[in-house]
Amino acid sequence: MKTIITGGAGFIGTNYVYYVLSKYPEEQFICIDKLTYAGSLENLEGALKNDNFRFIKGDIADKDFIFKVFEEEKPDVVINFAAETHVDRSVVDPEVFLQTNVIGTGVLLEACRKYGIKRFHQVSTDEVYGDLPLDRPDLFFTEETPLHASSPYSASKASADLLVLAYYRTFNLPVTISRCSNNYGPYQFPEKLIPLMIANALKDKPLPVYSKGENVRDWLYVEDHCEAVDLVVRKGKVGEVYNIGGHNERTNLEVVRIILKELGKSEDLIRFVTDRPGHDKRYAIDPAKINRELGWKPKTNFSEGIKMTIKWYVDNEQWLQNIISGEYQNYYKKMYGNR
Repeated sequence: MKTIITGGAGFIGTNYVYYVLSKYPEEQFICIDKLTYAGSLENLEGALKNDNFRFIKGDIADKDFIFKVFEEEKPDVVINFAAETHVDRSVVDPEVFLQTNVIGTGVLLEACRKYGIKRFHQVSTDEVYGDLPLDRPDLFFTEETPLHASSPYSASKASADLLVLAYYRTFNLPVTISRCSNNYGPYQFPEKLIPLMIANALKDKPLPVYSKGENVRDWLYVEDHCEAVDLVVRKGKVGEVYNIGGHNERTNLEVVRIILKELGKSEDLIRFVTDRPGHDKRYAIDPAKINRELGWKPKTNFSEGIKMTIKWYVDNEQWLQNIISGEYQNYYKKMYGNR
């Protein structure tokens, strides 16, 4: 089987690449990534040593490029991790989110329809559901929860989800969608909460926390997410949506305090800052469907996962500095600049 993984040089995509390379050494995998600020070929240095793995730089919204790749490679499966994901950036510049998340998904779907694939899988987010009130801990997102996006980012992902389901209904394209809660773990770009707090704490810099830090997120260790996506791709029912959640709810302030304690740093580093527009209060996923149909449960609780994550960033501080300084872009130039 030959699988195209888009966005495979980003955070979740990178972890997924290593997961499937380890699990399926007899299969072929091709990564397509535009290598924007959030994607680094350095992440895939180990993967590139595998004979069954290839990297192709390109934009999923570039129809000529995508169709050429499909024509040459004839993939069996396409898994779309490629996306602009940072809510704050979507508030400042919504257009790039529409281009990548909506137009890019549409281009991939058209390529899949033209060249024929066994499965197209869309990696989505729980943010398409909007948010839940802080005073109703009994409420959870299910696959039947109406879409109610709050930001340009989540609206672009909701649009892509609807497009995917439309291709299933109109063209009978074999699709699945997964919607995950907040991921954390190795290789995450340090504009997201956990790696940003770790990076700043390591340098004794202030840790910016929105408002009072009361917003609640359901945290999912990235390797657990990778296992769930793999199950949906291989065993999930065509045309279905599967929610993937960790049942590890924490307030942002709790997370920051755990990081500071683990690193032996003072809480005096915390700085409360003005909240962002339309900041969702609480995310919480009910993963009963994927548990019932595919037997998936998260293996990593937050207290264990956050320690592993902090240790990875401490052990890979040079990677972190390369990302922060922009030096990671030089890796691509060094590897491919003369090709």
